[in-house]
Amino acid sequence: MGILSDDVVIISQSEKEGDPSVITINCPDKTGLGCDLCRILLFFGLNIVRGDVSTDGKWCYLVFWVIGKPNTRWNLLKMRLVEASPSFSWAFDVTEVLYKLEINIEKVKISTTPDGKVMDLFFVTDTRELLGTVKRRNEVYEYLRDAIGDSMISYDIELVGPEITACSTSSSVAETLFSSDVSGEHSSGLHTSSNVSIAVDNSLSSAHTLIHITCQDHKGLLYDIMRTFKDFNIQISYGRFTIKRGKNCEIDLFIVQSDGRKILDSSKLNALITRLRAELQQPLRVVMMNRGPDTELLVTNPVELSGKGRPQVFHDIALALKKIDTCIFSAEIGRHVTGDREWEVYKVLINEEDSLPIPRSKIEEEVWKTLMGWE
Repeated sequence: MGILSDDVVIISQSEKEGDPSVITINCPDKTGLGCDLCRILLFFGLNIVRGDVSTDGKWCYLVFWVIGKPNTRWNLLKMRLVEASPSFSWAFDVTEVLYKLEINIEKVKISTTPDGKVMDLFFVTDTRELLGTVKRRNEVYEYLRDAIGDSMISYDIELVGPEITACSTSSSVAETLFSSDVSGEHSSGLHTSSNVSIAVDNSLSSAHTLIHITCQDHKGLLYDIMRTFKDFNIQISYGRFTIKRGKNCEIDLFIVQSDGRKILDSSKLNALITRLRAELQQPLRVVMMNRGPDTELLVTNPVELSGKGRPQVFHDIALALKKIDTCIFSAEIGRHVTGDREWEVYKVLINEEDSLPIPRSKIEEEVWKTLMGWE
């Protein structure tokens, strides 16, 4: 017999502005659960100031202390967290619907019509190769209708050529955006988060590997850690997250491999630490470039192995540009594969005719700070 959804997630809202609200989650465990939950908290714009995680491998208990906003939709947040827990698995957004239908999103174009309606173009490929059939198209429609409801005004599927979904960048820009070298300030001027320190201890626990992290806090910090562990198929048995001295974070994580054993293979451990350090130093990458006579802003972030991208990136890009009175002429979202990694690429064409002249360095810095939550 399952547990009631009200018992899976309990949210205790703060009574005083500025004090953290407490979110308690009690549910069956699974690899990547922490990543999925932190992704939802990030999507709702919540700042995690403290966290406790414990699990026996079958059942887990998580507590997050979060700072919300006056307009935080707590009821909707609870619903999303319940849906993400293993006991509840129904789809709740378009991306999840397409993922469950084994349809891969290759590219997205977003635009607003003069009457205020939003038109989203999803360029997809069907792993079953059945989108040309009426039955498959009707199946997709029914799933989307159930997920979106009356908000979906129209729906259509058309066949396009492979050139439409291509996400090309110049070789120099690609080298800048997708390079694995994030040591210090990149030669290209890409921003990085400083003071990242990661220590490993295999002697403290006979059953676990301890990862101790000290770093600067940023928006989605726990998500970046959790998605890295999820990609490496690593489980967290116990964890603690605290913020000290303003923006400095200390995180202790007792981890095991998927077989329940500590990590003794030095090559696996080094690969994990290298990836983790890179993700904490540079979870997103921001660069400005010329596109003919126009200026284009490029933002990239890694995609989870599950195919999920980072939430709220385009929202934060638009917010940053709005704060410096810079207009967006057009925007598109695509994906780029380099080596064994897939990246989400946001291309934003700046409308400089309707904006005051602003140095590119200021635009890059404002977008970076907003994406990192350092406003």
